[in-house]
Parts: sequence; structure tokens; C-alpha cells
Amino acid sequence: MTEDFIPAARPLIGEEERAAVDSVLASGMLAQGEEVAAFEKEFSQVLLDGRPTVAVNSGTSGLHLGLLAAGVGPGDEVVVPSFTFAATANSVALTGATPVFADIELDHYTMDVHHARSLINERTKGIMPVHLYGHPFDGPSFLSLADEHGIDIYEDAAQAHGASFEGNMVGTFGKFAMFSLYPTKNMTSGEGGMVSSADEDVVRSLRLLRNQGMHKQYENELVGFNARMTDLHAAIGRVQLTKVLAWTKKRQANAEFLSQNLSGVGLPKVAQGAEHVYHQYTIRVPEDRDGLAKALRDEYNIGSGVYYPVPNHRLPSFARQEDLPNTELAAKEVLSLPVHPSLTSQHLERIVTAVNALVEAGS
Repeated sequence: MTEDFIPAARPLIGEEERAAVDSVLASGMLAQGEEVAAFEKEFSQVLLDGRPTVAVNSGTSGLHLGLLAAGVGPGDEVVVPSFTFAATANSVALTGATPVFADIELDHYTMDVHHARSLINERTKGIMPVHLYGHPFDGPSFLSLADEHGIDIYEDAAQAHGASFEGNMVGTFGKFAMFSLYPTKNMTSGEGGMVSSADEDVVRSLRLLRNQGMHKQYENELVGFNARMTDLHAAIGRVQLTKVLAWTKKRQANAEFLSQNLSGVGLPKVAQGAEHVYHQYTIRVPEDRDGLAKALRDEYNIGSGVYYPVPNHRLPSFARQEDLPNTELAAKEVLSLPVHPSLTSQHLERIVTAVNALVEAGS
């Protein structure tokens, strides 16, 4: 009998989420309403130590509107990592500003603060490092850099719900921070994003920008967007929010098992003072990463993912000539194994057996 397929990621949607959606449908209030307001408040309390949040229709919208609310626009530069999903750089470009690509450090795949320093000039409005794969970037070091140069920090926390650094929650370092609620993230609302900020002006601008520039109907204060979250999505998110901390513990336990038992590959590292929430469990495979991924699927029915094989600076949309050696190396070697909370002990043992056997055989 063929063993069941182990996907690289799997959304967890249960009866509670279905019941919450049915309740919204029965209420007749489907657009941005009481569910959205409640979700914003609860997200703030559970994951952000009370920092205000604004719900939007996607993580990308959250980055775009956050940058606009923070005053980023034409003529500005924002330093971003090239080793990330394209939405990070896209959101900067959509404001009319220019993304400037920084290299990463290879221990945690987050932006190299020293390289970022070398890119700052009189046009630099801010820096937008990414808490990649669920590992937080070094918040204090980037805040020190920002203070030194009088610029802002913007957090791309799309993959880092509940992560922290030196006791400070991810999402509390920057001028604003964005969390994605896409289906494969550590928690989901079906689709959506949350933007947090301690700046009242930024929060007010975010609320205007997501709603056609209106605080009151037909009183458009600025040119805005339709980036509202629906109550249907918020209802799912509210239920997921009650589960995400327990799911994180399971992800961390799964990651611990993998790290204790895998051999022959580069294992994820966790910085001192960091809490990694393992959106991805990412190994390094110096020899034939793609061959290993194919063999895992073909021979063992195990999925995996390569995030990200083409750095942003080499995408056709940007096509920059940059010297980013760590970024290029990571793009060739990283492979993310299943770590999601629906894995059983049998699944974890299969993953370890498969990876160790294939690496030993040179696949």
C-alpha cells in the first residue's frame, strides 16, 4: 500500500471555523464589520502585547498601505532583502519608491545588518527586513541602525506570528509591521493581513487607505483603496487565533525532532534570545538540492518546498546586477521540509528516514 502523501504545508480548518463562517452568513453582515473589529482587538492582545492592528484583505496590501501610511513615496529608497517573497520589494515599488537589495546572513536567512548599513544614503527612508521562515531578525541591532541614521524600520512579519527576540514580540519593533493570513501561514483567515503600529497617525492613515480614503461614508479624505477584510475572513481568523499558540508549540516540537535526528544536511539555527515559530523548517543541501526534493516526492511521497529559488534582484520585474553572495548561495541550497502541526510521529519518522537515506545515497 502506498503511504499517504505528506504535504509541505497544510491549512488546518475545522468545525469551529465552519461554524463561525455560517454564523456570519446568517447575520447578513458580510463586509467589514463587528467581526473585523473584534479580530483586530484580539490579534493585538494575543500576538502584539496590545499594539493596535488594522485588518486588510492581504499581506501584500498590508505592506503597501503600511509604507504609504508611513510616508514612503517617489524619490525614496527602502532597503529590503533580496532573499524573500517578491511582495516585499513589490510593495516598495508600488509606492513609487525604489527597493534597494541587501544581502542576508546565512545562519537565519535574515537581512545582514552590516550590509544594510552600507546601502543607506540621503534617499533612504527606511529599512524593511523580513522575519524569514518564522525566525525573527535582530530587532535591537536594526533599531540601533535606524536611530543612528534617522530612518524607520518596517517589519515584514508575514511568516512570524508569535515569534519574539529578547522577549519582545515580532511586530513591535517597527514603524509598522505586517502579518500575512494566507492559507499556508501559521494561522489563516482564508486570505488577509494584519498591520500593526504604535503610531496613531499611521493607524488612522491605514484605516483611511483600506477604505477608499473614508472614515465616514462619502467623506473621502484622501485617495484610497478597497483593501477591506470581510467579516467572513475575520470570523475564520478569530477561531484560528485561539489555536495558533498551541500550533506553534507543535511546530517547535516537530522541528526539535527533525533537528535531533536528521544528518548530512545543514540544520536550522536559532539565535540566542530568539523564539523561532517555524513557518518553515529549512535545511541546506549543498549537493543537488533539487534532486533530493524530487526523490523525496517520487520515492517517499513527501512534499517539500524551495523558498526562494530566484532572488528578487534577479526577477524580470527588477533585473538588477547586485553582488549578494549569501543570497545566491541560499537560493541554490535551501529546502523546506514539512513541519506543520498536523504531522504525526509516523510522518516525522518517515521524513527523517527518507532524508537520511537519500543524503547517504547521494540523491
